[in-house]
Amino acid sequence: MRPPARVALVCAVFSCLEVGAAAAQGYRLRLDTRFQTVAFRGVTLDSIAEGDVVVGPGGGPVTADGFAVTCTPASDFCQFYRPGPRLSSDPLVTSAELTVWGLGVTGLSVHGNARWGTDLSGDDLWPGTRPALQLQQAYAQYAITALTGRLGRQHVTGRLGWTGIDGGALTLRWPGAGLDLTGYGGWGLARALDVPINSPSLNPLDNYQLSKRHVTAGAVLGWRSRAADLRAEYRREVDPLVDQFISERAALTGVLRPFERVSLTGGAEYDLAQGWLGTSDLTLRYDAARVSADATVRRYRPYFELWTIWGAFSPVPYTAIDGSLSVAPMKRLRLRASGERYWFDNSGAETALASFEDRGWRASFSATVQPDPSLTLDGTYRKEFGPGAALQSWDARATWLPTPDLTLSVFGSTLSRPLEFRFYEAQVDAVGLDAGFHVSDRLQLAVSGAKYFEDRRRLDAAAFDWNQFRLQARVTWLFGSDADQIRLPPAIRGATRQVVR
Repeated sequence: MRPPARVALVCAVFSCLEVGAAAAQGYRLRLDTRFQTVAFRGVTLDSIAEGDVVVGPGGGPVTADGFAVTCTPASDFCQFYRPGPRLSSDPLVTSAELTVWGLGVTGLSVHGNARWGTDLSGDDLWPGTRPALQLQQAYAQYAITALTGRLGRQHVTGRLGWTGIDGGALTLRWPGAGLDLTGYGGWGLARALDVPINSPSLNPLDNYQLSKRHVTAGAVLGWRSRAADLRAEYRREVDPLVDQFISERAALTGVLRPFERVSLTGGAEYDLAQGWLGTSDLTLRYDAARVSADATVRRYRPYFELWTIWGAFSPVPYTAIDGSLSVAPMKRLRLRASGERYWFDNSGAETALASFEDRGWRASFSATVQPDPSLTLDGTYRKEFGPGAALQSWDARATWLPTPDLTLSVFGSTLSRPLEFRFYEAQVDAVGLDAGFHVSDRLQLAVSGAKYFEDRRRLDAAAFDWNQFRLQARVTWLFGSDADQIRLPPAIRGATRQVVR
């Protein structure tokens, strides 16, 4: 039976799209350059002979001109900090993301992502500018319906967190059964940084740094259906020099959708190397257009690799119960509230002469108002109280779109943070302006400026301000061959117009 003319036309269009997609060759290059200038006050370490120390108004040791000092029995001198000179830093960071496809083999593509950063002031005051060049990702990928393979520098993410490897990964899929299996392995990268763990840029680790690169390997098994998603993960890291584990962990994650708009999400981690249960959580969520709410029970335990010294401090886990509610009583108004109560396990430390907080709470309230489609107002209030510190803050932002391509924002905030175990409390106020301009689909510009007023409230002469000004600029440029933007041939476009008539 011959299909109707419109059906034949649709089939012809999709056939052209399939042929064009198979034969297309192209690339995408995204360049993002950000510049920032920051001015702030530094500090200068000074010392004084122990015999010249006097007793201050609060009863502690101070210098003759009123600076609180720290004295140790092993030294005849006491140390303190004076206000230092005005410091400035001018970090410049450029990132490039490249994708190339259509290399003659269906499903084959090449991906790369690199970052270059430097401090134009020449003083190297800004963190993260060493090493200057970081290759974040560089891999070849072969992807079809049944499998995906990657070879090169890549990132692996999941319940066990982010990690980088120089190696390979292979994912096998059985769509009919909803199953997928992924295995990966290679030379590992440092935690939260795309450099080898023995890189000179990590030299502050000194004697605790590994002398050779470690090996990372793992596997992930997933199952998906309309009502549930389940994933099991396993990851190990090994120091090949001594053939000992750096870490070995496993995790389970699940999402259940028993009813429409209702989901139950949970997960747990187990540290096989340490022999204890890691972070675990369970969240019940309801999500609708006007109302969304969730409640979570979480037990958090810090994780450290075995080669680091931090595990020797026996980090104490804590348990938390939190919830949030978001309501839109009117079309242009959204109200949100959240709260959490947490408490730490018994550390086992003896503190006979002092008592300390081992629990705390935090809460926040925010609102978003849109009196006009081009104007949005946001405000948030936060308050926290816990071991060692408390916090209270306000922040507000107004965003205006005078044209679809221009965005202007003005913001302000204030934060007060009293500290329990320190000699001062800080008050920080900020005000600033953001502007973004969408020049075209390939070019975007943005600029931001902010002034920070920080007051260190102390009882001695070191109660100087830490005010600073920050100016930022950003340029995002997209280059490409347009091969992935398939256009219909003129004959098909004409036929389509005739059908529409």
